[in-house]
Amino acid sequence: MGKHERIAARMTGRDGDSSWHPCYLEYFRLFNGQSYYEAHDVLEHIWLGANGEQYVFYKALIQFAGAYVHLQHHHREPAHRIHGRRLQPAARLFRRSVELLEAFPAAYEGISLDGIRQTAEHTIQQLIESKFTTNPWSPDRAPQLRGPD
Repeated sequence: MGKHERIAARMTGRDGDSSWHPCYLEYFRLFNGQSYYEAHDVLEHIWLGANGEQYVFYKALIQFAGAYVHLQHHHREPAHRIHGRRLQPAARLFRRSVELLEAFPAAYEGISLDGIRQTAEHTIQQLIESKFTTNPWSPDRAPQLRGPD
């Protein structure tokens, strides 16, 4: 069973009373649980079938989570030959996420985009100020995203 089949099976029966796609809701649950790679994967599942504005929106959230994948790996193994060099790629993903979200209003699809943009910009600034030598992320200071209402 491939990745997308596993995600589809995992989401079966999760529609409930919500008007939001179960993968969209799961993204926030996984992100807040610091499962950034899984959050990226679950949202990618619906991003691949999206178009237009939704495509751009999901891509921005995927890249936002992807930046945290880099920070998390760096935090776990800062001396690793690959993971030790993940701070600049994280900043690039944060920057790209912010760029993609520029065209969207402060609130969109039930969430505050301003909060996401501010978090990304603040983290980029911290990385730049440290000349990409200090990882601002740690499990005890991990951001939490408020999902759709």
